[in-house]
Amino acid sequence: MFDPAFSPLRRAFALALPLLLLGGCDAVVMSPTGDVALQQRNLILFSVAVMLLIIVPVMVLTVLFAWRYRRGNANKVYEPDFDHSTTLELVIWSCPLLIIIALSAVTWTSTHLLDPFRPLERLAPGVPVPSDMKPLTVEVIALDWKWLFIYPDLGIATVNELALPVNVPVRFAITSSDQFNTFYAPTLAGMIYAMPTMRSELNAVLNKPGDSWGYSGNYSGRGYSDMRFKLRGIEAADFDRWVAEVKAAGGILALSNLVELVKPSERVPVMRFASVEQGLLSTPIEV
Repeated sequence: MFDPAFSPLRRAFALALPLLLLGGCDAVVMSPTGDVALQQRNLILFSVAVMLLIIVPVMVLTVLFAWRYRRGNANKVYEPDFDHSTTLELVIWSCPLLIIIALSAVTWTSTHLLDPFRPLERLAPGVPVPSDMKPLTVEVIALDWKWLFIYPDLGIATVNELALPVNVPVRFAITSSDQFNTFYAPTLAGMIYAMPTMRSELNAVLNKPGDSWGYSGNYSGRGYSDMRFKLRGIEAADFDRWVAEVKAAGGILALSNLVELVKPSERVPVMRFASVEQGLLSTPIEV
């Protein structure tokens, strides 16, 4: 029964609370800045649209049937002996079958086209990767509870800061120090596992300058919620200046301070290293 003590003000608050909580959400997956993330977003939208072809008619027909066959409808048809309709059977089975076929075809092709190990063939829709453009290699190491990025071609490294030049293909070599993790930059590409003693790979590109966040998508202990990094998309000229700033920092990433980095720590600020000890955690990618 309705509780008179449950005032209109309380009812309004109960209805507004979920909206306030949703207001804190950021639909970052729907606002990609990289071509791979864009294709993944479009795949999500296509899948939802195709499934709505069944969901919306079913919801409409549920209301329509309830209204048409209500007790108070004097014009309703009573057919207790009805048991089969060929037309109805064809609609019931063919529509879901066609949707499954469409989703299966798109999923199969997208799975191969968006394979993270597959080198990029385009920088953006209608913009192929130039044949003479070399991808930027970034080694990603998931530590407890922070991210280490090594740029072997540039001889620099950073902690909890990943800067990438816009419209330049990037090849990530991803691993972890001692436990499973996931490298997840939603505006860049999908979620890729980081596994100890193993190497995952991701090929992606950023198309727009700007800052966003990357995360760990796999629970890994106490510091998991703060295991995030700043993802910076930078124009090519500005990226060169950023590299110069990192090299001017003067720090050296050697085995001695790497041992300290590997130790569990939380809310680690951005760190920059002007040089990296030769061969340190090197995971070269064969071309």
